[in-house]
Order: sequence, then structure tokens, then C-alpha cells
Amino acid sequence: MKKERILVTGGTGYIGSHTVVELQAAGYSVVIIDNLSNSNVEVLDGIERISGIRPDFVQADCTDINALKDLFAKYPDIKGIINFAASKAVGESVEKPILYYRNNLNTLMNLLDLMGPNGVKGIVFSSSCTVYGEPDVNPVTEQSPIKTATSPYGNTKQISEEIITDVIRSGAPFKSVILRYFNPVGAHPSAEIGELPNGVPQNLIPYITQTAIGIRKELSVFGDDYPTPDGSCIRDFINVVDLAKAHVKAMDRMLEDPEAEPIEIYNLGTGNGVSVLELINTFESATGVKVPYKIVGRRTGDIEKVWGDPSHANKVLGWKADTPLADTMRSAWAWQCKLRERGIM
Repeated sequence: MKKERILVTGGTGYIGSHTVVELQAAGYSVVIIDNLSNSNVEVLDGIERISGIRPDFVQADCTDINALKDLFAKYPDIKGIINFAASKAVGESVEKPILYYRNNLNTLMNLLDLMGPNGVKGIVFSSSCTVYGEPDVNPVTEQSPIKTATSPYGNTKQISEEIITDVIRSGAPFKSVILRYFNPVGAHPSAEIGELPNGVPQNLIPYITQTAIGIRKELSVFGDDYPTPDGSCIRDFINVVDLAKAHVKAMDRMLEDPEAEPIEIYNLGTGNGVSVLELINTFESATGVKVPYKIVGRRTGDIEKVWGDPSHANKVLGWKADTPLADTMRSAWAWQCKLRERGIM
């Protein structure tokens, strides 16, 4: 059965591209808007090779409201939005806060502004576990206190959640699902799409794979003096395909389930905390490839330890992150090897 048309902002990015594949597999028609600031248009080829469907694509910036108006004029049947269009590196946000506030907040406000007049029924917002800051207790639930953000990036996620809440409470004629991700890792098992940041990676796994294949000399582990079993930070690493599938469940619920509240919030994680050093060891044992690394000083804005309780999403959305971490590491390595084959990295 053909389902509604969905607009995916930032849809050629890492999580966006995997979500487009899953949306198409579920029968949704997809249009992507992306400015390609941290992605590549060739991602569309990978999506098409996996799904057999090439999503419609508009190259434009979501901070440009006129570009968005033109898009809605061209695609008047858009019924849902998934918003991935955001700058997302903690360290960079500390150095360039204005860029982060301008990009992340203006994009969201433009979308919310245009949803009502264009008959869009719901928006899934890509939020983050950074809203919990340094939690008092792990795992965190959706009721855990929102802490003062430790970075401008984290603050844009908190402010975005507040903006959505205020807009929905004002009586907006649409719904929203806010998804608080933990740490997405891995690649599609086909090795046709994966994480490919422009320039030096800001995320851990591409840095691990690029170091393992010899592009980078060594990986920097930021701190080994945290109050954790091995001294490195602890995170909840979630397979990107598992994460993408949660967006389809969220969209189904918003558009089809009469019991869906006007605004709902879900943690998307595995429920397990894994340290940075444990992750490196898992990668090495899963792939048989060594990763040279050195311990360096702590990084501004980093949280000691956080992992999520995903039971609310498990129960209400009928979703679970169940890909083993070793499989996820193998998928990340297969993707890196495919990039090398194609002469990209």
C-alpha cells in the first residue's frame, strides 16, 4: 500500500540516508532537502542501489524559508517531516556557537512555520541524549531532569524541544515526536551507505575506521581519568539501521494512530553503557584490525557517562535496538573498505 509523502531534511546525511531507505521499504514516498554541507549527493545512488527507488532531491538550505516555500509548492502532498538538518559536532559548537544557533534553530522554526499552511500532519524531531547533560542516575528515562547543556550543540537541542512544545501547546494543527538519540554507529549491512563526514571526522567511529585503514595516524581518546571502570567516557552506542527504523515507527504512530498524543518523547538507545576503550576493543576483535590510539586530555563539553532506558519506545512504538555491537563494528569496517575500493577514502 502506497503511504504518504514524507519530507526528510538532511536526508543525504548519515542518519537521514539510512532513514530514507527504511521509509521507502515501509511504503512511504520520500523527498529529501539537503544543502550538502556535510554529505555528498552520491548518497542518492547508494539509497537507490539498496531500495531500488531514487528519492526526489532538492539541494537547498532549510534556513532559507523561500526555498522551503518553493519545495512545498512543488510537493503539496507532504504529510510528515523528519528533521535531520542540523550541525551536530559538540566540539565545533563550542568554537562556533552562532553557526549552531542560526542553523539548528532557524531550520526548525521555518519548518514549523510552514507545516500548518501546507497541511503537514506531523514532524519527527532529531534530538539528543545531550539534553540530559551529566545525569545523576543512569540509565536515563524520558522523565530524567533536563540539565544545563554542556555545549551550544546540546543547547540547540534543548531549545528546539522547547520551541516544538510551545508550538504544539499553542494549538498547532499537527503532532510531533521527539526522538532523543544516544550514539548512532555502524553502516547499512549492504555497505552502500554509511557515515562519510566531509573533512576530519568529528564522530568516533569514522575516526576509528579511518585510523584502522591508515588515513589517520592515530585516534585520540579524550581522557582516561573519568570515574568509570577504565577511565574513558561511557556512551550508549546504537546501530544506525535500528535507529532509522525507529523513525518509521514514529511516523506511523503520528500519522495513523489516533491514540498518539500531540507531542511524544522517546529515548532511542540500547540500554547498555559501553566505554570508548571497550568500543575500540570490540572493533578490533570483531574485525581483526588494530586501531592505533593515544590518550589525550579531556575535551570541553564531553559528558562522563550516559546511557538510556529505551523501554518506553520498546513498549509504545514496538521498537527495539537489537543489532549486536560486534556486527555494528563489522558493518562500519565494511563501509570503510567499500569507500577505499571506490577510491573515495
